[in-house]
Amino acid sequence: MYLLVLPCRFCRALLMLLIPSIVAAEESSLLEGWHDVWPLRFLVNILGYSTIIIPGYFLISYFKRTNYLETGSGICFPVIKACVFGSEAKTGLVDDLPIAPRNEGDSASSVRQVIKLVFCAAGLQASYLTWGVLQERVMTRSYGATTPEDEGEKFEDSQFLVFMNRILALTVSGLWCLLFKQPRHGAPMYKYSFASLSNIMSSWCQYEALKYISFPTQLLAKASKVIPVMLMGKVVSHKSYEYWEYFTAVLISVGVSMFLLSSTPSKHPSTVTTFSGVVILIGYIVFDSFTSNWQDNLFKYKMSSVQMMFGVNLFSCLFTVGSLLEQGAFFDSLAFMSRHSEFAFHAVLLSVCSACGQLFIFYTISQFGAAVFTIIMTLRQAIAILLSCFLYGHAVTIVGGFGVGVVFLALFLRVYARNRMKAGRRPAAPVGQKV
Repeated sequence: MYLLVLPCRFCRALLMLLIPSIVAAEESSLLEGWHDVWPLRFLVNILGYSTIIIPGYFLISYFKRTNYLETGSGICFPVIKACVFGSEAKTGLVDDLPIAPRNEGDSASSVRQVIKLVFCAAGLQASYLTWGVLQERVMTRSYGATTPEDEGEKFEDSQFLVFMNRILALTVSGLWCLLFKQPRHGAPMYKYSFASLSNIMSSWCQYEALKYISFPTQLLAKASKVIPVMLMGKVVSHKSYEYWEYFTAVLISVGVSMFLLSSTPSKHPSTVTTFSGVVILIGYIVFDSFTSNWQDNLFKYKMSSVQMMFGVNLFSCLFTVGSLLEQGAFFDSLAFMSRHSEFAFHAVLLSVCSACGQLFIFYTISQFGAAVFTIIMTLRQAIAILLSCFLYGHAVTIVGGFGVGVVFLALFLRVYARNRMKAGRRPAAPVGQKV
């Protein structure tokens, strides 16, 4: 066998000398082919992030091991202290920052309350409905087609869209922190990287899944993430849950199963493709569940929601731009934007909707609480499914529609039961919304 390998290698070397274009074309086709396999793209992204995470881990370990907080000095000391050690112990949420109180019945006129509620609901609906429509447009439709026969060109790099969203969110949250008073920051900056990494991967899965499944299916899967969130809450935060939370979680899983099993296979006839979409959705739910629970732990430090938004997006930009540059995909995506101005407009608008939506989340919760926010966002998901079916022609069977109804019934039951339980208790201090 070894004697056979030697001539093959000799022949390949000879071909490279005599006909280098053929060998180069063969290697180029192999290199380009990996872009069509999503597990390889996922692995390459992870490898890109590891080139930043691994050196950072060794640096943090070195500073902690050498007791740098006691012995360090110089111009870099404040930066290293903030990134590795933080400035304060855990002291609870924003206890010295006057946050706009939630409006009670006697604090303002009912008309003013209604106007604020309409403003919040309209802002959330406009931001996230537009975001959903654009997300499906960018990932499932081609650009540059001039005739019906022309297939055009599809944008493939989900990671670049994640970077676009994060860089604008970082800019908006940074400006907010500069313009408005914030509490003194105490958390070590590196702790944001955990939530940032899982947030990047969940967003990547969210975009990537649209290549294999329909947008309504994705939305229902997102609605069912309360199940893994509860599981992660038990594992990460050691939380306990009430019986009605388990009951509604089961209802949600039943409704999602009804929708998925009744979906027509016309859009994705390949069982491999459908299986890929399910696997990516599971990845999204797992990563997103970890993000929310890790952020809950981070909120034990004194910080505002906008500070959380800034910290997570800071590391998200660092990870994604590093990975994109290492893959050479950053400039490829910019070239795609220059070729297709419509895509450039969609990508920027997508990022604007994502950043504005996060600010509307913070404002709505501070003014009306998490229950009103949950109702608004649940209605948004239902409207988004109808809008997607209308704009992009997704077919929903009677059984599937009934499953959708079961899911949203369970979500409203959760809100109702949670409010009933809180009514018998003293209201707790509001926890900042997760980014």
